[in-house]
Amino acid sequence: MTRGRGEPRVKQETPDNKAALAFLGPWLVGVVALTIGPMAASLYLAFTDYNLLEDPRWVGLANFTRMLGDERLHKSLEVTFTYVLFGVPGQLIVALGLAVLLDRGMRGLTFYRSAFYLPSLLGSSVAIAVLWRLIFGGTGLFNSLLGAIGIPSSTSWIADPDTALATIVLLHVWTFGSPMVIFLAGLRQIPREYYEAASTDGAGPWKQFRSITLPLLTPIIFFNLVLAVINSFQAFTQAFVVSGGRGGPSDSTLFYTLYLYQEGFGAFRMGYASALAWLLVVIIGAFTLINFWASRYWVHYDD
Repeated sequence: MTRGRGEPRVKQETPDNKAALAFLGPWLVGVVALTIGPMAASLYLAFTDYNLLEDPRWVGLANFTRMLGDERLHKSLEVTFTYVLFGVPGQLIVALGLAVLLDRGMRGLTFYRSAFYLPSLLGSSVAIAVLWRLIFGGTGLFNSLLGAIGIPSSTSWIADPDTALATIVLLHVWTFGSPMVIFLAGLRQIPREYYEAASTDGAGPWKQFRSITLPLLTPIIFFNLVLAVINSFQAFTQAFVVSGGRGGPSDSTLFYTLYLYQEGFGAFRMGYASALAWLLVVIIGAFTLINFWASRYWVHYDD
């Protein structure tokens, strides 16, 4: 539409972004000072020999080539991959199973939901890790329960190389509360009409779960899977406390993050620890990309 002769010119208003910048300012400062800055410094240190006491000395790719012959690094990768392989599916299966039970409706649902969520809040704390160490000790509660059912045992499960990692995997599975709440929210979004129609056609509970619940819940499963894998690779507190910070017997609980901590703050090889940190970033990024690539074959969306 053209403006007629003699009509006043309308001044075009420009958006005022000052308020948005004022609110974003603290966040931007935090991102630069607490995330981007430390990451850039860590990337530089990964190519140096730095012991926290002297100035960094540039060594190029020496820290990365050293990884090829580092037996403890290889052991930590083995332990961490085993932890992720068994801990993540175990946690998600327990979380989904309890979410399905809670979704059926029961008295005191709010209480049970809060009670089941509590382990996720406490599971990564030092206090729970100490308690876990006492439970699976030689005179702990687990051996007492075995004795009560006629299986006497004095084994310290956290001191046995064959079972030490399994106790930490069990602790990880026990912290199922967070994915359970997300699963429960996803189940509430599935229309009840689908189940009623399936029931009318003669489908039983297992058939309904397989044909309705699982396909419609795959986006939620995928979301929980990605988060669980990322969090599992970063697990530290449980392994540090349960193993006493040493990696357990025969390095059976030497998690990758624990070995990184030992190299950086135990042996003061901060340059090598920075290189290990960036290797962890690459590993987590690779697994995340693999999950997104594989999701096209099993995740079903509305469209």
